[in-house]
Amino acid sequence: MTIDEFINNTKLLGIDVNKEQLDKLSIYASFLMEYNAHTNLTAIKTIDEIYLKHFYDSLTLTKVIDLNTCDNLLDIGSGAGFPGMVLKIFYPNLKVTLLDSNNKKTTFLKELVKKINVDNVEVINIRVETLTKERLNYYDVVTARAVTNMTILTELAMPLVKKDKFFIALKGSNKEEITLAEYAIEKMNGKIEKVESFELYNDTGMRNIIKIKKINKTLSKDVRPYEKIIKKPLQKKLK
Repeated sequence: MTIDEFINNTKLLGIDVNKEQLDKLSIYASFLMEYNAHTNLTAIKTIDEIYLKHFYDSLTLTKVIDLNTCDNLLDIGSGAGFPGMVLKIFYPNLKVTLLDSNNKKTTFLKELVKKINVDNVEVINIRVETLTKERLNYYDVVTARAVTNMTILTELAMPLVKKDKFFIALKGSNKEEITLAEYAIEKMNGKIEKVESFELYNDTGMRNIIKIKKINKTLSKDVRPYEKIIKKPLQKKLK
């Protein structure tokens, strides 16, 4: 995806890209390629691929939510900042937390924040279940892109979402994964509000964006330890 193609396609998402945003993305892409030469952050190696499979792909989340109505956002397993950092560039008033348990990735993110000069971005190098203890029912939006299976991800993410707000998962083509997670979504006080299925630009991959609304608050007693979440995922018992 060339920069012109990126501009044209983001316009179809209802986003008009300005010069400041383009400048920040240019710095972002260059720094990512430079850093990736010595630290493995992404398998994507070219500028065109970065604009398509990282920048544009991150912005497709706006198909299911207007981020202008949100105050804060948590990006779980943010990696090199997708989608959280890209969303911050386009929604500068959003308070963004980028969380990753990999120290190399959070080191990159902290340097990136300085390079592209954005404020109200918090980079945290801990596991998500540790953050849950401090920020139960805290975020307007929790996002996750290409992070673990949907059942486990739902149990990790939903406690952090405020009542009546949203967890949004960016997933690939496997819709069965969503079906298998329906029980976990219900048990974690969630309700699927929308599943947006589409082909990424130029037939480069199928995407499913799952928008889950939180119906009730999470009680601290209902938050299971990470070991139990992994060993005994929330699945409907067969009769």
